[in-house]
Amino acid sequence: MNFKNGSLIISLVTVFSLSAFSQNFLQTAAPTCLSHGKELQINNDTVLTWKNTSKNQYRDRAHVQGTLTKVFADASGHHHYQVQIGAQANDTIEFIYNEKFGIVPNASLGAKMEACGDYITANAPVGHYPASPDGAIVHWIHKSPNPQAHDSGFMMINGILCGQK
Repeated sequence: MNFKNGSLIISLVTVFSLSAFSQNFLQTAAPTCLSHGKELQINNDTVLTWKNTSKNQYRDRAHVQGTLTKVFADASGHHHYQVQIGAQANDTIEFIYNEKFGIVPNASLGAKMEACGDYITANAPVGHYPASPDGAIVHWIHKSPNPQAHDSGFMMINGILCGQK
């Protein structure tokens, strides 16, 4: 072993740092999306129907995938993403991710996005919450602190799983 100039220490630090990085950003298969304990398949078309026909604050469970079209400014510890989930230009939904549940990789426009979480029609303000620029959101896209009371969710960016801490 060579301790000259701390090269072994630097090498070990590098290995541990890369290991920690890879644990945060490993590509993986999406976990099962649950809705009231039952598996929920991708439901983009249903979510777009809710967005276009339901009243403000309609709530349900969503499992959507699409393409990142805009990254909004971070708002008090939450990342906001506009994701196109249908063929039309306005077939977008806002993903809201709480960074308390883990860091996220930088996402470039065109990234493949997937989320499982709570859908809310958000086409008008409610209390101190403004309307979504997309008229609908998916949030709670992270591991549930109490899985017996609320199903966990997740978010994936280009196959990298987020929200499981």
